[in-house]
Amino acid sequence: MPRPLRTLPKPTAMIVAPQPEAVEAGAAMLAAGGNAVDAVLACAFTQGVVDPLMCGVGGLGVIHIYDSRTGRHEIIDGLSTCPAASTPDMWAADFEGECADGFGFRVRNYANELGHRAVTTPGILRTFALAHARFGGKPWGDLFEGAIRFASDGWIIRPHVAGVFATDESGYGRLPYSRKLALTQDGRALYCRPDGSPKRLGEAVRNPDLATTLSTIARDGADSFYTGAIAERIAADMQAHDGLVSLADLAGFTPRQVEPLWITYRGRRIAVPPPPAGGITVAEILRIVERFDLAVLGHNTPEYIRVVAEAMKIAGRDKDEHIGDPDFILPPLAMLLSDAYADACAARIRSGEKAQLTRVLSDSKGTTTISCTDANGLVVSVTHTLGVPSGVIPPGLGFMLNGAMNWCDPRPGRATSIAPGKRRFSSMSPTLVFDDGKPVVTIGAPGGAWIGVAVSQVLLNLLDFGMGMQEAVMAPRFSATTDAIDIGNRIPRATQSALEAMGYQVNRSAATFPFAGVHGIAMWDGLLDGGADPQRDGYAAGVA
Repeated sequence: MPRPLRTLPKPTAMIVAPQPEAVEAGAAMLAAGGNAVDAVLACAFTQGVVDPLMCGVGGLGVIHIYDSRTGRHEIIDGLSTCPAASTPDMWAADFEGECADGFGFRVRNYANELGHRAVTTPGILRTFALAHARFGGKPWGDLFEGAIRFASDGWIIRPHVAGVFATDESGYGRLPYSRKLALTQDGRALYCRPDGSPKRLGEAVRNPDLATTLSTIARDGADSFYTGAIAERIAADMQAHDGLVSLADLAGFTPRQVEPLWITYRGRRIAVPPPPAGGITVAEILRIVERFDLAVLGHNTPEYIRVVAEAMKIAGRDKDEHIGDPDFILPPLAMLLSDAYADACAARIRSGEKAQLTRVLSDSKGTTTISCTDANGLVVSVTHTLGVPSGVIPPGLGFMLNGAMNWCDPRPGRATSIAPGKRRFSSMSPTLVFDDGKPVVTIGAPGGAWIGVAVSQVLLNLLDFGMGMQEAVMAPRFSATTDAIDIGNRIPRATQSALEAMGYQVNRSAATFPFAGVHGIAMWDGLLDGGADPQRDGYAAGVA
């Protein structure tokens, strides 16, 4: 007899994120009647506890929200700003080059990456507070219950966290993460073993100081971080260590409500965050490759990889040359996304021309993402990060501050150069796809400079090749953020040889699932289909 079919109730809501504890907190919020924004924020606050080098209240991010019932569609930009004390030439004489993967810049003694002068004004907490005020349903304090519990009771070092703790990014021009963990006394007590090495897989972390900090924010609101007692302690620690961020910087930070950047791809509308977030990279790649019949080329064939990689390089070069904070330099978005420009780029690719994306002398992978949808059609995607973690944990507060000054070009006069109050370009691109006016995909990724190329490939997997979300995020990926093409270890050697015969330098990654960690939910025909990138530790949880 045939085996009986197993029937499960179809979920009406779903959340996906790279950390199991965070997914658990978000799913619990959905089950308790919270909406998608409530669930995403509960998940995000928990991420800051259990992935402490990826994100947290000392970080920055972008949240993308669409309400199907009302048609409200908003992006809230919480990208951090250069402190008022920063100057365009503060590291000009110390410039040593770009990081080899295109994520950040190297200066002498790593002054823009490690320590108090590397910190930009954190933006994520006011961003989350604004999202909650505009869309949330549950009381603000309820959103912290999971995060406070994990901080107080403890959590165990998971495989991805252990990998991050052991990561040495010297090959890219950045420091080993062990240096960040051990910078402060609080960091050593929380995340290091008695011999000073990072904690290992399966070891426990308890962070009662962070539990107290989160309890304060839950009770007193986000302003406690920006103008209250927490702000005063951050500012005092900055002043004691020659940091740049001041009490005035914290008090003055305001997130931006911005309009989505729209493109059409194969008849569907795609909404991405505008500069200084990274949606332009995704949009430009898709605009160029739409000129090719990718299905006929075949998925991950040598010619497919060549075409898409060239589009990646063109978009990366244009980002480097043109995209920064629009308040300081107006990006030529209409030109970059025009039919004429996409046609010209496609023609150069067809002719065999190779775009140049050379790094000088040569967004770190410290980011995380969440996608969620609820039974009432509220759809949310958020990406948030510490950039590169600075290592700075203000005494007694339990959280690490971002090191996002590493993202700012130390050379004056460029699109992403340092300036007081300036927001640096970020690769983060939480994305929504619409079909016939209805949201059908919410997707995002951590992964620094790889975010745009990874999100684009997963969208191609979904929209050109008809893959389900889990299959789409698991399919082998490649990257072109320099003149070389980097490939995952599941792309066949014969494909590599064919690309090398075309004149490309091809670098094979040892990782099974490299190049960012895409997570998303597809909603075709009202059926929820979640996908979690296997290189991280999370999963998609449905709630009936």
